[in-house]
Amino acid sequence: MKIDRYTSTAMALHWLIAVMILFSVSVGLYMTGLKFSPEKLKLYNWHKWAGVTIFTLVLIRCAWRLTHVAPLPPPRMPAWQRHAGNASHYLLYALMIVIPLSGWLMSSAKGFQTMYFGVIPLPDLLDKSQELGDTLQQIHKTLNYALIAIVVLHAAAALKHQLLDKDDVLKRMLPGRRA
Repeated sequence: MKIDRYTSTAMALHWLIAVMILFSVSVGLYMTGLKFSPEKLKLYNWHKWAGVTIFTLVLIRCAWRLTHVAPLPPPRMPAWQRHAGNASHYLLYALMIVIPLSGWLMSSAKGFQTMYFGVIPLPDLLDKSQELGDTLQQIHKTLNYALIAIVVLHAAAALKHQLLDKDDVLKRMLPGRRA
């Protein structure tokens, strides 16, 4: 049986995670430039909540992907594009798992426990260490810039396939009627 579109669940998870990443990265970039204030603390909490939620949704998405077949690439797609697409997807998944973990590790090392929605305390993963916390902060920042680059590449590739190649690769992930 030929699968020509992603499942509704896969689409919903894809777009929800995409919106949450956009929110989280935007808040992260904005909040780091603020002076210490109640607003900055509130934004840090929102950023952490988004990170935990993204991490959870990505794990659900990975489980879904393991149990549901993805559409095959268009038959005319060159092998190098298939390989690049697969590599970028694996890198996206890896970053979407590692980035929230690096943030959680950083918070633990800096001595700031993560409270999910201000209610559920997540355990500290490391003992307090300002030096390690600073290193993890730089790692978290660098990984986020890598994520931004891969997301831009991912979106550009989807638009290229839709607008130039006209092979409906993008339509497979868009909600609505079948192509």
